[in-house]
Amino acid sequence: MDNDRVRQLLVRIGKQDQAAFEELYKAFSRRVYAYALNMLKDHVRAEEVLVDTMHQIWRNPAQFRGDSQFSTWLIGIARNKALMVFRGQRPDEDHADLDDIAETEAADDAEEGFAQLAQRQRADGVRHCMDKLSDEHRECMHLVFYEGYSLAEVAAVQRCPENTVKTRLFHARQKIRNCLRLLLEREGADLRLAPRGEG
Repeated sequence: MDNDRVRQLLVRIGKQDQAAFEELYKAFSRRVYAYALNMLKDHVRAEEVLVDTMHQIWRNPAQFRGDSQFSTWLIGIARNKALMVFRGQRPDEDHADLDDIAETEAADDAEEGFAQLAQRQRADGVRHCMDKLSDEHRECMHLVFYEGYSLAEVAAVQRCPENTVKTRLFHARQKIRNCLRLLLEREGADLRLAPRGEG
């Protein structure tokens, strides 16, 4: 949705037009939610950030001045809301429910269960490597590779020069590559050390 259409909707939202708000919400809510979920790793909190962000648009649609793409500006609002939530989050809250995973795997037969476990471990490995990045690096990766933002748009969201975004992306990719390489090497070593079943 281009900025001209957004401005039309914002004018209508300023007059309490529910239909205009619903159109704007449908156009941008998934992007805001995905961004918040990437930052917070929590569906409930990501939903809260989405609601708070869109509520701010409903209350004050005239805040958008058109200096950037609306989506970039909107992600900037979501970022501030997510940072506020993140600072209030306890460090022990971001854990998977291992009992649920164990129950799911017990229901599968052995071979299929092993394949699913291996796939889950690889996905967990990627998440583990992403989580090792700094907030700025992880945010850069998400905006560029998942949201399709340009470097200039990421610079606007992160309020830094474009060259800083390039540097952050470079270092983030290097760190993820090294982290994944170590995980794969460890996985190979574990397989070599694992006791073989008696034939």
